[in-house]
Amino acid sequence: MDMIIVQMKRIMRNKAIKIFFIIDFGVVLFCVLSGHNDWLINTQIAFFSSLMVTVGSYLGYQKNVQNRAQEHINEDDNYDEVDKMDDKYDLYSPQVEQIEVSEPTPQEIKEAMKPIKQNYFSNFKSGFSGMASLYRLFGYVGLIVGFFYLNNNGYLHVISYAFGFIIVPISALILSVSMKKE
Repeated sequence: MDMIIVQMKRIMRNKAIKIFFIIDFGVVLFCVLSGHNDWLINTQIAFFSSLMVTVGSYLGYQKNVQNRAQEHINEDDNYDEVDKMDDKYDLYSPQVEQIEVSEPTPQEIKEAMKPIKQNYFSNFKSGFSGMASLYRLFGYVGLIVGFFYLNNNGYLHVISYAFGFIIVPISALILSVSMKKE
């Protein structure tokens, strides 16, 4: 089973790399044939900056998910963490007891909200580690340095920079659509 997952990841990664660079090659070809060297520089710096941020985000969140999955390994095969989180009070089980509920008091509402607030902060803390990963921060540093390089040397052309920056999201959209077809 693990071998199949590894092969699927490899196929998806290779397909993503192909799509990213085929679209980028089309942009490079357009810039070279039209003679717009400033467009070429802007699109390539923006493309690689955007790619670094995207790959950094992916790697950071992948590491975060793997760490959280390692914490929740359980020996019991019947244990389902998702069901436990979704149906914390066992409301959707086949045997549901009918209980008459009165209007909650403000004190009961405050007591019920305490675990939600605690979960909010623990989820924020675990999500922040993926959001602020070194990979992603390195990508943003590359983005800022590239932008300032272009701006300070008088090469910045905002339209071509923005076009180069959206190559990665467009490629991801094409990848997503092509993966759904398979």
